[in-house]
Amino acid sequence: MNDASTTAPTGWRASLPEGIRPYTEAAPLAALFLGISSGFPYAMIGATLTTRLAQDGIDKKSVTAFSLAFLVYNLKWLWAWLVDGVHIPVLHRLGQRVSWLVLAGLFVIAAVANLALVDPSASLLYTAYAAVLVGVAGATFDIVIDAYRIELLEPRQLGVGSGMSQYGWRIGSVAAGALALILAARVGWQAAYMACAAFALPAMLTGLVMGEPARHHEPKKKRGFVEGLHAVYDPFVEFFRRRGALLVLLFILLHKIGDTLGQLTLRLLLDDLKFSNDEIALYDVGVGFWAYLIGIFVGGILYSKLGLKRSVLISLILMGVSNFSFALLAQAGHSDWGLGGAIGFENFASGIGGVTVVAYFSALCDLRFTAAQYALISAAASIVGRFLTGTTAGAMVEAFGYVDFYLFTTVIALPGIVLFWIMMRMGLIDSSIGTAGVEGEGDARRDAPAEADG
Repeated sequence: MNDASTTAPTGWRASLPEGIRPYTEAAPLAALFLGISSGFPYAMIGATLTTRLAQDGIDKKSVTAFSLAFLVYNLKWLWAWLVDGVHIPVLHRLGQRVSWLVLAGLFVIAAVANLALVDPSASLLYTAYAAVLVGVAGATFDIVIDAYRIELLEPRQLGVGSGMSQYGWRIGSVAAGALALILAARVGWQAAYMACAAFALPAMLTGLVMGEPARHHEPKKKRGFVEGLHAVYDPFVEFFRRRGALLVLLFILLHKIGDTLGQLTLRLLLDDLKFSNDEIALYDVGVGFWAYLIGIFVGGILYSKLGLKRSVLISLILMGVSNFSFALLAQAGHSDWGLGGAIGFENFASGIGGVTVVAYFSALCDLRFTAAQYALISAAASIVGRFLTGTTAGAMVEAFGYVDFYLFTTVIALPGIVLFWIMMRMGLIDSSIGTAGVEGEGDARRDAPAEADG
């Protein structure tokens, strides 16, 4: 979304095609590296741990129950206000956001190293504790990374920056997952996890290089118990005072149910279809990587040409349909073409959604409470799907089979699509935007052509 206040490109950037220039700006590039570090803890307790447990002979119900470790991410809003308001001794001289990036990064490295040392076949309970610890560390890292990214980007950069962040997230999750699989087959799971801990470094180094974001609003110091309570609940009070806030929250809760259910059981499908670790790594990285890259650029085009609302609606439809491709794969059986097509389409749709949906969620934040509000939004975005996955997904797969299960995940994506369309018609999308979407260069509410909802 071009804005009159946008600085004209100079030097080598001026020779680039207009559609590529925004991706070469400092803030979106920083978002890429932040995303890399954000994505890898998810891989350590998600697909990678699922494969590790399955190869150790753990039954499906126990394997899918480990996804409950992700519920820690859905509780991060409980302590996100600390990231906004608590100063870290000594490190605070680096700045509020940068000091938290360094501390949270060290926490993640330690937690992943601890998970590397566990033996699931010897103690499944201790493995669960270690996975939850990685979840706590990764969730805290996410709180800081999201706040830093949103405050670093101008409103005009939210689309591209959010897409670059999601692109980085996929690089971090897929690369860490693929590296773990490849190394595990050669030197064992412990060494594989230890090597993957290095993926925390990109975000830490990015913070040290870029420094504190200009849009960061340093909170007022709280004195006394009552004022301290305001730091906890003010972010939520501000959000729920907005027109249509409850419908916005309902959309956040519903929009990702099908995608979460489908993705957290995907490795079980691939294991049962007898795909090798090398095959999974090849298609996740080889096909999925490029499909996601294309999806991000298509999402950027949709965002700039159609505006936030219609581009989000299109991405929701594509992400819902992508689950159907895995039903086709389950029906086809062990098929390299089927695996490549399913992973390719899912990554393409996710790339578009990474630009549009994440840009909308980022624009919802008030810059006084960036960490707390985005933690609430991102936690709510997947809590329903994660809860259902951890409690019922394994049993559903065993009861219905993979084909009917993935058809079900496609159908339950419909309520989120319909609700967003209703919100468009009621004008609730624009009224929900916070200062993160309007303060600085550009306005996230502005759409190129005339909107259907005015």
